[in-house]
Amino acid sequence: MPQFRHRFALMPTIAAWSPAEKALALTSTLTLLGLPVLATTAWATWQDSPKTVLDEAWQIVNQSYVDPNFNQVDWAQERQSLLGQQYSSPDEAYASLKEMLAKLDDPYTRFMTPEEFQAFSSQTSGQLVGVGMRLALDPDTQALIVVQPIADSPAMAANIQPGDRILQINGTSTQDITVEAAAGQIRGEAGTTVELLLQRNDTAPFAVTLTRARIDLPVVDMALRESEGQRIGYIRLGEFNAQSADQMERAIKSLEKQQVDGYVLDLRNNPGGILDQAIAIARMWLDEGAIVRTVDRAQQAEQITANHTAITDKPLVVLVNGDSASASEVLTGALQDDRRATVVGTQTFGKALVQSVNQLQDGSGLNVTIAHYYTPSGADINHKGITPDVVSESPEAAQRDLWTHPERLGTEQDSQYVTALDQLHQAIAATPAPQAHL
Repeated sequence: MPQFRHRFALMPTIAAWSPAEKALALTSTLTLLGLPVLATTAWATWQDSPKTVLDEAWQIVNQSYVDPNFNQVDWAQERQSLLGQQYSSPDEAYASLKEMLAKLDDPYTRFMTPEEFQAFSSQTSGQLVGVGMRLALDPDTQALIVVQPIADSPAMAANIQPGDRILQINGTSTQDITVEAAAGQIRGEAGTTVELLLQRNDTAPFAVTLTRARIDLPVVDMALRESEGQRIGYIRLGEFNAQSADQMERAIKSLEKQQVDGYVLDLRNNPGGILDQAIAIARMWLDEGAIVRTVDRAQQAEQITANHTAITDKPLVVLVNGDSASASEVLTGALQDDRRATVVGTQTFGKALVQSVNQLQDGSGLNVTIAHYYTPSGADINHKGITPDVVSESPEAAQRDLWTHPERLGTEQDSQYVTALDQLHQAIAATPAPQAHL
């Protein structure tokens, strides 16, 4: 059966998001222009063998689900019931499959339709195919505007700027267009072109032809801060996708060249992602010591350790909150238990389960919990989370305001960052100065 190479310490579902996250997600008008890379043949597959996908999903759970008792569900009987029904459409069969999976009482073992799996795959790959810009409607004029071009994208290369109005797409006016409709017209396959007529401020309109390409989505933000005469490397990691480790490595090496004295690693609101990426990033900070231990349904344990490949040993503070989950907690737990970093913020989410990600024959997908993980000290953080070394709370209203103005993150306007900075100053002061050898 097709299966993704990576194991995932998957992000919580939207039902587990904070009220602030839900509000931001549901009210966002931004659309990221990209094309999912997977093609689906769902209807043809269902016409040929309408129950093949259902049995494929059942078999995957039967062979690999972390609980061999299936939450006290008679799993063999579930298969008979699932395959004993007649289905008139994929949606009808999908609904029955979801009902069966719900009996496991595990929100992380879940089915995704082909469309949902395409979106999930694009997100976790850290790539999209498109022109690389975010769009919105101007709240005053309802004009279609560019919110932000993505770094190293065709839009960035063409010098498209935030606030540019898109007047036409391939010669068709954008008047009264929706963001979704505009995105549909701009998307396309890599190597193909789209022509936009733009206007910047009150200057004359100008045409730009963009060639669609595969684009790496940025998930790492970095900055050099000056504080009390010390050079601080601030790194914020948004999620653990297939590009995260590469981007983190570039960020650390860049800041090392700028001779920073210490680091603040911001994992707040990071929902997790690929477990392999969390391990790779842990090894950039940890030269030795345990990182995580996973235990599968047969109680077979795998201990993963650092491998003497750390990029830096400079003082480190990690920022977390209640929406730091899954792979974020793997990384945080390793850095805390191995005494590599001071953890600042609030209690983390508390997800210590590992999933495999499986693509089914019709292009749909199935995430299945296959293991439980423990921090290096042996702590089980599931439904508990990680307790910071230094608790730094912030009112929900202040946090909502902060995250709707991301330029304030990691600045003096960010109270939790200020607390982290105080801890980092202390750690830097306690670090012995390098000795010169004559």
